[in-house]
Amino acid sequence: MIRILYCLYQLFIALPLILVATATTAIVTIIGCTLGKARTWGYYPAMVWSRLMCWIMLLPVKVEGRQLLKKHQSYVFVANHQGSYDIFLIYGFLGRSFRWMMKKSLRNIPLIGKACESAGHIFVDKRGPKAVQHTYEQGRAVLKHGVSLVVFPEGARSFTGHMAKFRRGAFQLADELQLPVVPVTIDGSFDVLPRQKGINFVTWHRLRLAIHQPILPEGQGPEEVQRILEQSYDTIMQDLPPCYQGFISNPDQ
Repeated sequence: MIRILYCLYQLFIALPLILVATATTAIVTIIGCTLGKARTWGYYPAMVWSRLMCWIMLLPVKVEGRQLLKKHQSYVFVANHQGSYDIFLIYGFLGRSFRWMMKKSLRNIPLIGKACESAGHIFVDKRGPKAVQHTYEQGRAVLKHGVSLVVFPEGARSFTGHMAKFRRGAFQLADELQLPVVPVTIDGSFDVLPRQKGINFVTWHRLRLAIHQPILPEGQGPEEVQRILEQSYDTIMQDLPPCYQGFISNPDQ
């Protein structure tokens, strides 16, 4: 009975609110970034929107570890990618102005794609070596200007809630610029909205965003990249619930 009521709430109350909030946020972001500072208008409207996306769905959120971050330090944040709500957790509760490295296909979403472009987020283009190189050049430019970067190193949402392999790109950028890498564990997003075909209702479940101790560079080069990649992967994996621990390959990678 509670599940039925929750689904009706989503359909007749939450959905209209979300559509209005999403369109309003995108328009405000586009106009604000055009007329003002993208660093401000590209972050704060989306932060409020993301929190609303959790509150409207009545989802409790627990945040851990924000005190580990230094106020004016740039970081490369790397997180596991459990589901769609990962976006709202990080945007709404990370507490840092940042830029995303995101799939190029997201640029095609009406209003949202344009808002992301206006905010200065980086669309990952994998069509060839030159396109990939251009993507990394954008990442370097963002980090050199004192802004943090958020990356899902798996490159795609999980089909099972488990972690797949991490790609090296974000870690290579951090190594090149000698910046700390911050592992971030997302827990509960897969339970809330698993990756499935078709339209799905949200399932009520707690969400947790755990920010771990920044991993500082101890050198530079391929071995250092691999060390930080493995340490980040292990840190996130060990913080997941036992039911989601263990490697499972993702065919979408």
